[in-house]
Amino acid sequence: MSNPNDEKKYWLDDPKNHDKIFYGVLVISLLVAIPDVLSLLNIVYHKHVEFEFENIFEFYSLYGLVCYVGLVLIAKKLRVLLMRDEDYYD
Repeated sequence: MSNPNDEKKYWLDDPKNHDKIFYGVLVISLLVAIPDVLSLLNIVYHKHVEFEFENIFEFYSLYGLVCYVGLVLIAKKLRVLLMRDEDYYD
């Protein structure tokens, strides 16, 4: 029989692995940003933009972040509007 104190240890249970994930995401984010930096110098590719503000450094990343935060804030307001009492289905 297994002892209840002998719980299986998972990879994310170790706090050191949280740092590994954080720095991994940071490195991947920087690697994704490199082509945009080089496009500002017209080295890798040239952006064919419709509007001039699309040339802002990491415009689409910032646009995505703003939209994501906006959706979260809207969802918080909708939760208050749509929330039911705890015993609604009883």
